[in-house]
Amino acid sequence: MTFKKVMMAIMLYIMAFSLVPYAAQAAEPAACAAKTSVKKTYINVSVATLWKEPGTKRQMDQHVLSTPVNMKAWTSKMSTVKDRLWLTGKAETQALYGQEVTVLKTSGSWVQVAVKDQSTPKNSKGYPGWLPKAQVTAQPAAYEACQTAGVKAKTAVLFHDKTTPFMEVSFNTELPIIKSETNWVQVMTPANGAKWLKKSDIRILAAAAVIPKPTGTALLTTGKQFLGLPYLWSGVSAYGYDCSGFTSSVYRYHGISIPRDASEQAKKGKAVAKSSLKPGDLLFFAYNNGKGRVHHVAMYAGNGKMIHSPKAGKRVEIISMNTSPYKQEYAGARRYID
Repeated sequence: MTFKKVMMAIMLYIMAFSLVPYAAQAAEPAACAAKTSVKKTYINVSVATLWKEPGTKRQMDQHVLSTPVNMKAWTSKMSTVKDRLWLTGKAETQALYGQEVTVLKTSGSWVQVAVKDQSTPKNSKGYPGWLPKAQVTAQPAAYEACQTAGVKAKTAVLFHDKTTPFMEVSFNTELPIIKSETNWVQVMTPANGAKWLKKSDIRILAAAAVIPKPTGTALLTTGKQFLGLPYLWSGVSAYGYDCSGFTSSVYRYHGISIPRDASEQAKKGKAVAKSSLKPGDLLFFAYNNGKGRVHHVAMYAGNGKMIHSPKAGKRVEIISMNTSPYKQEYAGARRYID
């Protein structure tokens, strides 16, 4: 073979490898990754909506039954209060990209899972609900010793190569870090290989993170970034919260695990007298003038005010505790921090 032909062959070889798509390019093995045969199941869409029953939903719900999901399109399609009220009793909760779940049952193309870090008396393994099988993935639990990128922005974009967007993810999404640079971190996704996040959108948490206990002011500051966000039944993401999804998500960001539902949040923590309230305390409201079943939770914002995600048709807001019907339905407060 002539020198010219050898050089041509080398050039063709280099070009062939440069054209391999992102997904086919394997990331360098992370130092924190462990060889393991143990598989766990993870959410494989930006926000998965878990339903009370498997099966057909409304046409507009196809945006969150597909893979990937489109949360912005879904929430914008629900343009009336009636559209959002329809979810009550039909949707159960949501889970974020990369969250671990336990499979409970399967039914055709649907699977019932329990969200590990959403505690509830409904199931000891976590909050249960149905979602399409394609929205979960079983993968080796190889990156549990890695540092974690926790999204602190309302939403953040995962990039293939620091230029090409792959997926938008929500506040509180956590993914293992396999490489850190000055302005970027490379993270491992559940089933789509290595991607990049801007450091300005995340905080870096140690493996088995011990997050310092927050002040009430810090909890309040975190909650305030969602002022104006429309209420969403079952919501636990920056695309919409229900009342207890809002409070549990704020606390989760600060490393404090509290029950998923308002009625259960009201049973934990430490009881606080109304005269001793501090910012960050949780306020509960019940039917029958505060004597019946707890149906709502808010966070104390200081100066007799509260921040909450009220109900379908409303938005996250700060209002006086003396606003009707909350004044009449006040049922006590609980403190989860010292």
